[in-house]
Amino acid sequence: MFDPTSFPEPTLISVNGVKLEVFEAGAHNAGRPVVLCHGWPEHAFSWRHQVPALVAAGYHVIVPNQRGYGNSSRPTEVTDYDIDHLTGDLVALLDHYGYDDATFVGHDWGANVVWGLAQLHPHRVNTVINLSLPYMERGPVPPIEFLEAVFGGDLYLVHFNRQPGVADAVLEANTAQFLRNLYRKNEPPAEPAPGMAMINLALAETPRGEAVLSDDELAVLVSAFESSGFTGGLNWYRNLDRNWHLLADADPIIRQPTLMIYGDRDPVARSENLAEFVPHVDVVSLDCGHWIQEEKPEETNQAILTWLEQQGANGLG
Repeated sequence: MFDPTSFPEPTLISVNGVKLEVFEAGAHNAGRPVVLCHGWPEHAFSWRHQVPALVAAGYHVIVPNQRGYGNSSRPTEVTDYDIDHLTGDLVALLDHYGYDDATFVGHDWGANVVWGLAQLHPHRVNTVINLSLPYMERGPVPPIEFLEAVFGGDLYLVHFNRQPGVADAVLEANTAQFLRNLYRKNEPPAEPAPGMAMINLALAETPRGEAVLSDDELAVLVSAFESSGFTGGLNWYRNLDRNWHLLADADPIIRQPTLMIYGDRDPVARSENLAEFVPHVDVVSLDCGHWIQEEKPEETNQAILTWLEQQGANGLG
């Protein structure tokens, strides 16, 4: 069983006009940086199973709580959470440690940031490893506009944008219940309920499926979000249309060697044309849901380390 107290002690590092809470391990492996980027509503702690494995394999592991999370800064302006700021934080983090480039690993929203980083700052990314969320082709209209037209206003991505503050308040009033209900696996199939899914989860008294986290692990997350609230993380969603505009002139092709790890039972849809936009991609599928690196830690570690070793053999990474 994982002991939460064994996670590295954090340091607050000033970068890009904010302070990031960074958990670092394996500094003695200087020169082989791997930056792990969490998603929503996650925390650097979500990489707890990967950190020791990467350190043992000779990597310098850098795990930030990105802006809006944990004890990192939580700017009040929504636009301070756009893709320029989020990728700028990671570039500044590399500068802080004196690295020209690194391997970036992202899960969920963290994967979205890593895709954007590879587009906006391609020379700072030597290899990409993303979990759950594939690269998404730029559509002809801003994404929230498109999603609202197709799925309506109750879709959580639309709701976060069109009703700012509403979900934030519900999640904050039910933090422990929401996180307990969200971090599940092997949930029995069910018809989608009316209303907004994330609010429904926060208000549901009975969780479905099986717990992904132990009580001690869940307590780490609950404590973090009771302290930080959810607005910073939700503001990432509130920049989806802005990011669409900001990436308009970026090269849409991800040119770095890339590993894409899917969960076979993840509700996030796979890409049907990933190799068109990520030509140097290898794909691994694991028998799990959305919380890939927490549901299948050993398999995730093996996939990552084997692939990185292959890149090293090819003179990359």
